[in-house]
Amino acid sequence: MNLIIIIVPLLMMFLLFRSQKKRQAQMQNTQSSLQPGAGVRTIGGMYALVKAVNDETVELEVAPGVVAHYTKGAIAAVLEPLEYDAIINGRPAEDEAVEDSAEDAAVDADADEKPLSLSKDEAKADAEAPESK
Repeated sequence: MNLIIIIVPLLMMFLLFRSQKKRQAQMQNTQSSLQPGAGVRTIGGMYALVKAVNDETVELEVAPGVVAHYTKGAIAAVLEPLEYDAIINGRPAEDEAVEDSAEDAAVDADADEKPLSLSKDEAKADAEAPESK
């Protein structure tokens, strides 16, 4: 029984330190992948472009012509170029083209159909005289 009291806390400490080391390694990988021109998200949720990487800081362009200095630890994620573009400029152009063509097809299909009516009289008339196609 006394052995369990000693082993359980040691096991918990081991697991906590292990997860902390994983997070530190992931953060170091994120910080080492910072390059000028990369899109990033800060821990505050702000999206920006990396302008320059220094020893301890990063220069981020938060708006056209506006550069701010952040510590490397403030970078939560380095984004893929397409993901950054989709967030900043809305959806990528290829997604809009696909959705527009789907909407056009749906409008064309709806044009052939009769408008929906919730009237009981019209429902009875439709049930008694089905349309021939």
